[in-house]
Amino acid sequence: MFNMKKEKTKSKEQFPKERAKNFLEVEYTYTPEEAVEEAKRCIQCKNPGCVSGCPVSVPIPQFIKKVSEKEFIEAYKIITTQNRMPAICGRVCPQEKQCEQRCVRGKNGEPVAIGRLERFVADYYMKNAEDEKVEIKSNKIKVAVIGSGPAGLTCAGELAKYGYDVTIFEALHTFGGVLIYGIPEFRLPKEIVKKEIKKILDLGVKVEKNVIVGKSITIEELEEEGYKAIFIGSGAGLPRFMNIEGENLNGVYSANEFLTRVNLMKAYDKEKSHTPLKMGKNVVVVGAGNVAMDSARTALRLGAESVTIVYRRGEAEIPARAEEVKHAKEEGIIFKLLTNPTRIIEDDGWVKEIECVEMELGEPDNSGRRRPIVKVGSEFKIKADTVIIAIGQQPNPLIKQTTSELEINKRGGIIVEEETMATSIDGVYAGGDIVTGAATVILAMGAGKKAAKAIHEKLQKNN
Repeated sequence: MFNMKKEKTKSKEQFPKERAKNFLEVEYTYTPEEAVEEAKRCIQCKNPGCVSGCPVSVPIPQFIKKVSEKEFIEAYKIITTQNRMPAICGRVCPQEKQCEQRCVRGKNGEPVAIGRLERFVADYYMKNAEDEKVEIKSNKIKVAVIGSGPAGLTCAGELAKYGYDVTIFEALHTFGGVLIYGIPEFRLPKEIVKKEIKKILDLGVKVEKNVIVGKSITIEELEEEGYKAIFIGSGAGLPRFMNIEGENLNGVYSANEFLTRVNLMKAYDKEKSHTPLKMGKNVVVVGAGNVAMDSARTALRLGAESVTIVYRRGEAEIPARAEEVKHAKEEGIIFKLLTNPTRIIEDDGWVKEIECVEMELGEPDNSGRRRPIVKVGSEFKIKADTVIIAIGQQPNPLIKQTTSELEINKRGGIIVEEETMATSIDGVYAGGDIVTGAATVILAMGAGKKAAKAIHEKLQKNN
C-alpha cells in the first residue's frame, strides 16, 4: 500500500536556540520507521522524472522501493552503483531543484523526500554493514587526478573501478576539498566525509598531499612521468570581492578564508587551533548564497551577538537553499534585503561599521533575475566589528598560469567539451568548479563521472 499523505515525513531537528550554540548536525537522520513511511509515498512511476533530475543518475525508484520493503542494505547497494558518496549527497545536494523537483508527488503536495531517504540509507549502512572487498584487476595505466574535492574523488573512484592506476594530487594537507574546508560541521560532519572518502581510497586510489599542480609540478611534468590522462578538478578557490573602500581592513574576511579557518583549521577550538580567528560582537555577511548562510550561521556559533545578512536583491531572488534560509532565520540571523554595501568604515585599522544603500528591483538581467537599482539618497550604516564577503568564487587560476595551451573562458573557467569534459589539451580533462565556477557538490560529481567514462573510452581505444 502506498502512503498518499501530501506532506513529507518530518525529520527531527535540534531546537534553534540550542543548535545556534553548537556545531552538531541540525537535522537528524530518519529512523527506520520514518524512512519506511516516507518511502511508501513513492508511487513507483513507469517513467520516473526524478532519475533524469539526478546529475549522477541514481536509480531512485529502485532504491526507495527497497527502503519501503525494509531492505536497507540492498537500497545502499543500488545507490552506490551510481553514487559512492550518498551520505554526503543526502545532506548537501539541492534535491529541491533536482530529483525532487521532478517528482510526480510534488504536483499535488510535497515531493518524496529523496534526499532524506538517501541519507538514511547511507547512515544505516555505515552503522550496520561492512564494505565488501572489491577485486579489481589493474591495467597498469597511470591516470592523474588534480584535486580531492567531489569532482576529483568521483573521477578517481570511477577510473579505479575500471582498473586504472590512479593518483590524486591534493594541494592541502587534508583530503576532501570543499567537503572538508567549505561546508560547516553542522551541515556535513567531517567524520562522514572521511568515511566516504575511505571507500574510494580502498579501491586502490593513491594520494599525494601538499602538491600544488601549477607550482610544485606542472601538467607537462605529469605527462613526462607517464600519466596517460589527467583530470583537473581543482575547484573555485579564488574569492570575489566588491572592490569597495575598506575591504582591506582588519576584521574583513572572504567567506573562503573564514570557513577554511573554522572547518579545516578548527579556529573555534582555542586550545587546539593554530589559526586564531578574531570575531566581533556584530557580524555582517555580504551575499545570500549557501556559502553566505554557512558563514552567517558559523559566526553565530562562534559567539557573535548579532549576525546580519546583507543582500542587494529581494527574498524571491535569494540563491541559497530554502532550507538553509529557514534554518538561518530560526536561529536569529537578521536579513537586510534590497541592501548593498558601499564602503566599510574603520576605527584605527579595524572595522567599525558598514555603509549601505537601499535598492529596488528593475527589469530582469541576463540571469533572469530583476536587476537591483540604487535608491538615491538612501544611505545608512550598520554597526559591524566583522565583515564576511560571500559573493562568490572564481576558478582556481594556478594551473592555467602554467600552460598557454589550456583554453579559458571570460569567467576564468576551463573550456571543455560538454559530452566528454575534454580540454583543449589532448589527454587532459576538467570538471567541477574549475569549469563552472562555484556550483554544487553533485554537479561536480556528475562532471567527474562523465570525464572518467570519456577517459576510459579513449584509453581503451588507444591501447
